[in-house]
Amino acid sequence: MNNSSNSPAILRLLITYALIVPVAIFLGYLLTNPLDYSTFGFVGVMLVVVVFPLLLRWHFWLLLFSVNASIVIFFLKGSPNLWIVTVVLSLGISILDRALSPEKRFISVPQITWPLTCLIAVIVFTAKLNGGFGLRVLGSEVMGGKKYVFVVCAILSFFAFTARRLTPRQAKWAVMVFFLSGLTWYIGDLYGRAPSGFNYIFWIFAPTANNLSLGEVYRLGGVAMASSAVVYFLLARYGIRGIFLSRRLWRPVAFILFFALSLYGGYRGRLVGLGLTFWLVFFLEGMHRTKLLPIFGVLGLLAMVALIPLTPKLPVTIQRTLSFLPLPVSEAVRFDAESSSEWHYDMWQSVWREQVPKHLLLGKGYAITAEDFLLMGVDTAFRTFDASQQGLALSADFHNGWLSVLIPFGIWGLMAFVWFLAAGIWVLYNNYRHGDPALKLVNTFLLALFLSTVVMFFGESLSSDMVLFASLVGFSVSLNGGVSRPIPGPVPRPDPFRLPRGLMRPGPAFQR
Repeated sequence: MNNSSNSPAILRLLITYALIVPVAIFLGYLLTNPLDYSTFGFVGVMLVVVVFPLLLRWHFWLLLFSVNASIVIFFLKGSPNLWIVTVVLSLGISILDRALSPEKRFISVPQITWPLTCLIAVIVFTAKLNGGFGLRVLGSEVMGGKKYVFVVCAILSFFAFTARRLTPRQAKWAVMVFFLSGLTWYIGDLYGRAPSGFNYIFWIFAPTANNLSLGEVYRLGGVAMASSAVVYFLLARYGIRGIFLSRRLWRPVAFILFFALSLYGGYRGRLVGLGLTFWLVFFLEGMHRTKLLPIFGVLGLLAMVALIPLTPKLPVTIQRTLSFLPLPVSEAVRFDAESSSEWHYDMWQSVWREQVPKHLLLGKGYAITAEDFLLMGVDTAFRTFDASQQGLALSADFHNGWLSVLIPFGIWGLMAFVWFLAAGIWVLYNNYRHGDPALKLVNTFLLALFLSTVVMFFGESLSSDMVLFASLVGFSVSLNGGVSRPIPGPVPRPDPFRLPRGLMRPGPAFQR
């Protein structure tokens, strides 16, 4: 055998061993202290290197999956959500791909790009004048920067979605991946119930079952989120007509079952949001012109009558969800719900009076001083005399979306945000009205969900809802290839036999 012919192979083998063996030794040394952040970081980098070829091919689908998933990257500082990391990776890969292949272009939607650009500019300007982007996990003395990361990455998610046009054949799978990834929220509610040997799972799926209400009763927020995701998927995939008029029994059964499971979160806003989305889809599909309108009206009245004797026997979390309706819920549930509402109103009135005038022109930002942070650690929602100085208020968690924009970013941020919402509704409406008929159901649902989210934003927060707003518009743009326009019809030619109005065309007998 000729040894010279094997020398390149031997050289490659030696190089491989020279790289792998030191890495394996170093990794073994780090694993002697597996819970150290340096170990997590090194292992994470190695995993990214290994799966990078897969990321190049599947990063967009990972982006679709991550937006609604309840997954955290535990080995990174601050344990960021998966969607934050995925947005950065996917957008970076798409920009690199665009630089290497000029024919691969982002979908241009200037109607959305301009307001989002203005909103980012307001955020950066406000942060620079209010202590900068403080991240405590990175050693900064100024805290509160995590909300900046959430809002900015949420805005960038729109641009990540517009990097690729989904084909009609991919639309069905994209809708499934986008919405059903929300099923991962179920896992977080298992914390404290699963055997202790499975606790490592909750490093990845953040626990959500620690939200106590009404004594020792858990409000299962993960169950509510995951069940809502299934309801949304059914509406986006099949629509009202496909669920209730398709003669496939599993569809209405699944819809009613998961709608009922969503009540276990104890959130009144969750029920209102689901109901509003359902009725918007109902009317946008034109179902109010069919026999379903009186049928649903009668069934709704019968359900309300049936709930009157059943309500006191329902779990207290479901009673809390239904407490805004004229139903006989328990006194403890009604007191808890009314106390929560009064606390919200008190805080809103206080911050409107004390903080809005101060931060109307220059927003407060998200920066938190060490003193404010210590106050938040010992404060509760019901202790502080001045509601504007409560811990949630100081951290910009006003439980009111419009205040969460106006106070941190002033009137300029509010104007840019409202501009974006108006442009988003315009884009979604055009895709609903003029889009591909094969995408009619999903375009209808995206418009309905966006509108209901705008309405329910009154009780939400910019840092939590911005990713939903941006991803819904970005997903619609990716599905439709931009903003759909009406197809111009053929120009009618003048009829040479048409007589002026008032004159009659000759009858058949005369024509003969």
